[in-house]
Amino acid sequence: MNLRFVEAFHWAASLKSITRAAEKLHITQSTMSSRIASLEEELGVVLLDRREKQFRLTVAGQRFQRLAVKLLDMQRQIRQELGGNSAGPLLLRIGSIESVVHSWLPAWLQEIRSRYPDFALELTVETSPVLTEQIRRGAQDLVFTSTVGSDTAVRSRLMTPMEMVFVGHRERFGTRSHTLEELAAHDLITFQRGSQPHQGLLQLCQEWGVIEPRVHAISSISAMVQLVEGGFGVATLPRASVRELTRRLPLRILRCEATLPPLQIHASYREDPSSSLAELVLDSALEHARRTQGKGRTAEK
Repeated sequence: MNLRFVEAFHWAASLKSITRAAEKLHITQSTMSSRIASLEEELGVVLLDRREKQFRLTVAGQRFQRLAVKLLDMQRQIRQELGGNSAGPLLLRIGSIESVVHSWLPAWLQEIRSRYPDFALELTVETSPVLTEQIRRGAQDLVFTSTVGSDTAVRSRLMTPMEMVFVGHRERFGTRSHTLEELAAHDLITFQRGSQPHQGLLQLCQEWGVIEPRVHAISSISAMVQLVEGGFGVATLPRASVRELTRRLPLRILRCEATLPPLQIHASYREDPSSSLAELVLDSALEHARRTQGKGRTAEK
């Protein structure tokens, strides 16, 4: 039995789509269909119900999916025991929100590269809703987001939260503590509307009695930093993302009597019985993020 055909069927069944499974395995849709048809011919059963447009497994297909997972898992174990790997680099598709990219992700990727010399990366930087949909569709292997989806086939683990702070122009704000009302008078800049930081900021303003604050929703950290550098408003950003920026740009992390809620970070992946790479690197990411966040605050100028 050709395990490439088994793998093709597994991902079609798992993602509930021939098209998405083909994208996952980097093959054409016709090749995917041909592999499944060959598998059906070899087994002498019909695995996919092709009478309807909606993707559906037959009873035999449901039974074989359970066996396919075991077969692929056994293949992975054999490779690990005998030290054999497939030719070419280990490709891992990672999706991340900007807050992670601008904090601990680059240093963590350096660790991964030293541990896996053949590691090949495909990095996508997007918003949490987009990345959540991509991991659901199988377009990503591992994503770091501020929200999680509801797909039961996707596993998620909560990472160390990121402390959120107010950031302003150094020449406009001193080192004293500010009230939330004072900061809001300069306009507030946060992430896209409906995001966790956006909702957290609005709720904080409501709790502290700041009526109808002017809040600007920006999806890019780079854009927010440029706006603050140009004297346009006060931004809410992860402390880890702006530590280095405050050393070389006229920015200051502002003390405020009101504390912003931390940014929750979730790591999500789809289980792959043929490879444990995503889970291995996730363990590394969890440890790296915990260690990085645990360094504490650096001196703020």
